[in-house]
Amino acid sequence: MNASSTGSAKPWWTDWSQYFCPGPRRRFTPAEIARGGNQPWPRGIDQYVAISVLLICGISHLFGSDWRSFVWLWIGLAGLAALALWTTRQLWRQPTRLRMNTSTQFASLLFIAVLLGIDRLGLDRKLTMALQLELAIFFMMTVSAWWFLTLYRVQQIEARLAELDAQDEQLRLTRRLATAQIHPHFVFNTLASLTHWVETQDARAAPLLREFNAYLRATLPMFERESQSLREELELVRHYLAIMQARLGDRLQWQIDCDGEAALQLPPGSLLTLVENAITHGIEPSLRGGRVSVRCVREPARLRIEVEDSGEGLQQPVTDGLGLKNTRERLLAHYPGAQLRLAARPEGGCIATMEIPA
Repeated sequence: MNASSTGSAKPWWTDWSQYFCPGPRRRFTPAEIARGGNQPWPRGIDQYVAISVLLICGISHLFGSDWRSFVWLWIGLAGLAALALWTTRQLWRQPTRLRMNTSTQFASLLFIAVLLGIDRLGLDRKLTMALQLELAIFFMMTVSAWWFLTLYRVQQIEARLAELDAQDEQLRLTRRLATAQIHPHFVFNTLASLTHWVETQDARAAPLLREFNAYLRATLPMFERESQSLREELELVRHYLAIMQARLGDRLQWQIDCDGEAALQLPPGSLLTLVENAITHGIEPSLRGGRVSVRCVREPARLRIEVEDSGEGLQQPVTDGLGLKNTRERLLAHYPGAQLRLAARPEGGCIATMEIPA
């Protein structure tokens, strides 16, 4: 047994409890069993036990037992095998050394009782010795199977939990990397505009600096989060739109109607990415500018978040950029079954729709 199986770093021979109750020290919680112990029961074990019972009965018949003794022997062995198999399934569901040792002790008492019962049947001595030998073999095989199954099962669940933890950590790193790739061009362009306005003593510099400072304060925490509320995401979007309105002037109008779903959790920066795409690819290229609307629509089975702009519209062929691709992947990881799609508006512009299952 290694340290992971015993739950202790010290060698097993220095752990006195192993001499009285041997086996793995690790005890899984119901949550850990549900997460890492959902492997199906191996059907081959049932077939192996059935074949073993038939072989034992066949060997006993070679020692001259009549058909009645053979039938009772088959019934008895089948009952013992069913009991042993039921115990094995319990160990598979919850492999603990307490269960394993309790099962072994009960099997030992049952084995002794059966041996004494065979002695009192008054059977032929040769047949009696054959039955006792076969039962001893059956007992040793059963106890050994329980022992190895418990050790194997504990290591199997531990390995699965470690694999799932590694996958979760990789997913967290991937999400943080995807979040870190959002909005670098916007930051650089805003800094360039701010620098120019400060140098030219433009009156728009101070309001822009305040909004940009608030935007950065709202943005920085999201790099350490798995998710953030829609309320926080909307605050980020408002600061972003205020900054872009300072830069674009009358070319940009915007409206947000989403406060009713403020508690919803979203991947950080997901809604901001859609708004940024609407500005970058819809409003900024248009000489007349346009309007950006953010709204939430509650439906019986889903929540729909829409970002609509009246800008230049979709460029054909439609392809996902890095920000949109990352947003879609993070949204699916957070809400399996969620959808993110873009569509052209008949009157011009684009509408991005994020659908989240209720």
